[in-house]
Amino acid sequence: MPANVIDTLVVGAGQAGLAMSEHLGRRAIPHLVLERCRVAESWRSGRWDSLVANGPAWHDRFPGMTFQGAHPDSFVPKEDVADYFVAYAKMIEAPIRCGVEVRRVRRFVDRPGFAVETSQGIIEALSLVAATGAFQNPVVPAVVPKSQDLVQIHSSAYRNPGEMPAGAVLVIGAGSSGVQIAEDLLQAGRQVHLSIGPHDRPPRSYRGRDFCWWLGVLGKWNLEAPGPDTEHVTIAVSGARGGKTIDFRRLAQAGMTLVGRTQVFEDGKLFFADDLARNIANGDASYLALLDEADAYVVRNGLDLPGEPEARRFDPDPRCVTDPIREVDLAAAGITSIIWATGYSVDYSWLDLDITDAKGKPRHKRGVSVEPGIYFLGLPWQTRRGSSFIWGVWHDAEYLADQIATQRKYLAYAPPTMLRKQVA
Repeated sequence: MPANVIDTLVVGAGQAGLAMSEHLGRRAIPHLVLERCRVAESWRSGRWDSLVANGPAWHDRFPGMTFQGAHPDSFVPKEDVADYFVAYAKMIEAPIRCGVEVRRVRRFVDRPGFAVETSQGIIEALSLVAATGAFQNPVVPAVVPKSQDLVQIHSSAYRNPGEMPAGAVLVIGAGSSGVQIAEDLLQAGRQVHLSIGPHDRPPRSYRGRDFCWWLGVLGKWNLEAPGPDTEHVTIAVSGARGGKTIDFRRLAQAGMTLVGRTQVFEDGKLFFADDLARNIANGDASYLALLDEADAYVVRNGLDLPGEPEARRFDPDPRCVTDPIREVDLAAAGITSIIWATGYSVDYSWLDLDITDAKGKPRHKRGVSVEPGIYFLGLPWQTRRGSSFIWGVWHDAEYLADQIATQRKYLAYAPPTMLRKQVA
């Protein structure tokens, strides 16, 4: 093929793009991976300084390589995770071209394939895998006007307590990012308010096994998305400081102020829903339900795992739960900054194709787009609960590589010439 023509183009050299490259390479499918920054860039520049992987080293990795020098049960720091992917790319000899931004993709009208406009010219591709992942556009709800004398940033812009202005901090969102950032600030001696919405709260470990192990043996990693627009479930889990179960009551005892969901801003005040106790209780229920399933699994399989009755004991609810705070005057509370740990939206505007719904989400089945030749990888719940995890995206990439290989076989097929009998 000419230099600017490729069989399969992969956009993004994060965990999804590398997994895709490995499986394409195994099938001898010519391909190119384009990355606008560096390999695994989001792990380096899109995360806070103290971040570690949310799963243990034995679990959150590709099958073909372990984390060198890391204890299997440890939680790997973000820079080491990025270095892992760089080493993996070298090991599989992934054909990556960094510093190239994909700006527009359109289908040819008179022949198969796509014209891909990049910052370094046009590339033609017979198929394309959008491996840009689920964390593309930070979402900051328009609640507090930007005109207010406050620093407002998304969790993706947070780095460490020292970079935040003096004063108290309000963290909005109690998923993995929000609760870890809030605790990071609390550990540094900052006054912290944490706005908590609905969430699941799994045990970090139980009866000597990490919750990743429990989800595996209980078959929960393979659960399909429960339904349209219900695939996102906020999970409060952390590997920070060696990995401990998130306990909002103990965070309150340590000095953190808990409030319910953030609702509206008016006259310098933020108002919160009267749902804090309910959200914590529902999180407790999800926690206890997993313990119940784990205990039943131990009995059913006769496992010799030590009991852990103390895991079911909760501290008394703090006053901020029993007597919830419904409004906070930001100036009076000394709050000078807000961190929005409110997730991300996808952005496929660069795909000039009719392949997204009204909300901009891709229309696909297991990553195979409604547009022949276009594939998606790294989406939450793409095929199952584990799809957006490191090991999960590796298995989804294997499926897509099989689909691409099958299509190549169909396109390459040419019927044999039919020999006509000569009639004497």
